[in-house]
Amino acid sequence: MTTTLAHFVQPGPDQDQVTADLLAAVPATFLDLMGWQHEVKLLHFPLGEPLLSAAECQVKGCEKRVRAPEDRGLCAGCWKRMEAGGLSREEFLATTVRHWRGIGISNCRVADCARPWKTALEPLCTTHSYQRKRVLRMSLEEFLLHPEVVPLPGFGACQVVACTRERPGHAPYCLAHAQRWNREKRLGTADDEEMWRRTTGAIAEAGVVSLRGLPDRVVAELLFGLHQRFAAGIKQRDENLRPLCDQLRVLQLPSLEDVDADALGASTGRMFREMLKHLRVSQLSPETERFKSVWDTRAFGFRGFLTFEDISQEWLRRAVQDWALDDLPKRRGSQARNAVQLQVRSVGRLSESLRLNRADAGADPRLLGRDDIVLFLNRMRLLVDKGEVSGYRHVLDVRDAKRLLGRMRSLGLTQPGQPLHGLSRDFALRPGDVPDDPDDAEAGRDLPTEVMRFLSDRLDAFTSDFDQHIRAATEILMDTGRRPAEVSNLPWDCLERDGDGKLVLVYDNRKALRNARRLPIADTTADVIRRQQERTRSLFPDTPQRALKLFPAWRTNPDGTKALDHERITERHRSWVDSLPDVFVPITIERDGKRVTEMLPFDKAKIFPYAYRHTYAQRHADANIRIDVLKELMDHRQLDTTQRYYRVSETRKREAVDRVTAMQFDRHGTRVWRTAQTLLDSEHVRRAIGETQVPYGVCTEPTNVVAGGMDCPVRFRCVGCDHFRTDASYLPDLEAYLADLLRNRERLAAFVHADDWARSEAMPSDDEIKKVRRLVQRVKEDLDALSDEDRAHIREATAVLRRSRTVVSLGMPRIGPPISDFSGSSGRLA
Repeated sequence: MTTTLAHFVQPGPDQDQVTADLLAAVPATFLDLMGWQHEVKLLHFPLGEPLLSAAECQVKGCEKRVRAPEDRGLCAGCWKRMEAGGLSREEFLATTVRHWRGIGISNCRVADCARPWKTALEPLCTTHSYQRKRVLRMSLEEFLLHPEVVPLPGFGACQVVACTRERPGHAPYCLAHAQRWNREKRLGTADDEEMWRRTTGAIAEAGVVSLRGLPDRVVAELLFGLHQRFAAGIKQRDENLRPLCDQLRVLQLPSLEDVDADALGASTGRMFREMLKHLRVSQLSPETERFKSVWDTRAFGFRGFLTFEDISQEWLRRAVQDWALDDLPKRRGSQARNAVQLQVRSVGRLSESLRLNRADAGADPRLLGRDDIVLFLNRMRLLVDKGEVSGYRHVLDVRDAKRLLGRMRSLGLTQPGQPLHGLSRDFALRPGDVPDDPDDAEAGRDLPTEVMRFLSDRLDAFTSDFDQHIRAATEILMDTGRRPAEVSNLPWDCLERDGDGKLVLVYDNRKALRNARRLPIADTTADVIRRQQERTRSLFPDTPQRALKLFPAWRTNPDGTKALDHERITERHRSWVDSLPDVFVPITIERDGKRVTEMLPFDKAKIFPYAYRHTYAQRHADANIRIDVLKELMDHRQLDTTQRYYRVSETRKREAVDRVTAMQFDRHGTRVWRTAQTLLDSEHVRRAIGETQVPYGVCTEPTNVVAGGMDCPVRFRCVGCDHFRTDASYLPDLEAYLADLLRNRERLAAFVHADDWARSEAMPSDDEIKKVRRLVQRVKEDLDALSDEDRAHIREATAVLRRSRTVVSLGMPRIGPPISDFSGSSGRLA
């Protein structure tokens, strides 16, 4: 080895230990699988291992590997020959023999001869080939048996460091590298032969990659990265690794950490970055990461980074880091890091306030007091007014800052030697400092019925094989109201039957760490799941059912045990929604200072997988499902979360009342209460306690209202009473009542087995029939007189009001004993 090259390959003492640690982390079973020997430094990608090797070409005698698409079974060269010959695949395989051999070289066929053969067609070394052709002049078979033919000693290995071939003569290189060096000299692209020997690549052989000529640290890093990617289920081929090794050999850097990924090619750079990611994770530890201003949360079992750079005061940053170190192990789920980061940023707001309002920028915690808290609260209010912070974020930031300050005190961080030592007790947020909650950011984000119907009718737009998986996930999201992560992680055997034989969906509430939740579902939803089970089973027929996922990942998942990332579902769902035409819905806007309702395109940005959960919850709240039932149905931990959907429901009911009461009628069919939009809140309260619901309308008779509609003086002859009111939302009931009266009259007229007085009492009167018919006609006339837009608004308001009057059977998860008065199942659309 020359002095010029010595510094490239000699690792330092620290690198020796790192190299040993990396090699120790690679299982011996993996090294055996790759045919690895530390002395030889060759990787052999085994045939038959789907993650490491493509299949051999099916042409007889061809040793080349099949590249993508692998299902065609032919290497690129044979495929081109087949197409050029105009043959079918079957004809080509039946008639073709060895059009190409894999690159490789072996020893001379003479027994114990140490020299390499010339070619596969002339498998003798140069000397023996001359002896056979020019001296003995005989066939190969006769030559190999001739007594004058004796083995010859070798000339030694090729002096190119990466090469494993023997030299055919006294020249320093194997035949292929000798040709390369001569070409390099002729072109003037190489002037340092010693460096060329060290940095040039080996001759490519199918399934073999040489790591010779690379520093020991780099070799260990490559083996470690290769195993980590293999363990992650990532496909790796020799043709991907070989160019990376060749480029690393040229660079001759002591570690992958020193390589500029941008200088590598696209596919090579992708493999390098993934290997580098695994290397950096292996070097991470909570003990060292906790002292940095930006944490790589992979050291704590999460993904992404956690930054504390917004906190400028050293004492406050250290305290928050100590809190985060205590809090992270208690977190679960894919969004845990985001939740912690949001709370850290709330203290960052407090840090910013101290930096702007104190002469020392808040550097001394002993000088802080209540005045600094008041300034922080005022600054947060200012940020809201300026539009830099939302009302919802305002509440969360103040609440989180309050909780973190209290938690840091409880962790003992105010003790001597701790970062908060000397901090006054007045420097704390009080319960009254937290502003009231704004309107909930989730409730109210449901999708209108028109939009849900529109989406359901266009599920056929999912066409590809992968899209069928996304379609099934979308249908399950619509039908069940589960979170996207809960659906994407469903096990293959997620369908079971309850004690009464009804189908239930078994899922894990990953957010609340509640496993094996049970949700009764409709038969149509079960059919969607069964079809998806068939698709998954066809992809992974050999994997045990209990290990399969219902929605398996399509990459790095050879056995189907890894679930499809819910973000992948969200991305494809977004593409599907964006490809659909606009759907028009009634939307209230302000025009010329007045609120008007128009048919406008629905904002597609509001259609996302989590919106189906809000829609599911809101539909149940609108149907007056008991709040405790809906809480269990949604698997909420707090009743307050569920209550927010009922606040939205009440708002919708009020808007619906304002619309339909403009078309209210008394028993004579006369319009009443035409200016409902001008009612004050007190009028709505009076309406709520001064009326009671009766069939086909409402009653304002005081004694009947007090009795809840059970004390009617005229025995429910509502259309003959001045206290009766009805509106467009009762039109279906009035029509059904009219049909019932006519049907009863015909039946009683034909019934002869009753006294006259009994038949007379039971017979609907002509006056009642006329009154009801007149009411139906009057309501229809007014509806027909409306514009299409106004009629659509009335239909929407009617649907809201009718849902609130109807007992709806909806499903709920089984948590403890079943609720006796709630046993149905929910469908995708009402």
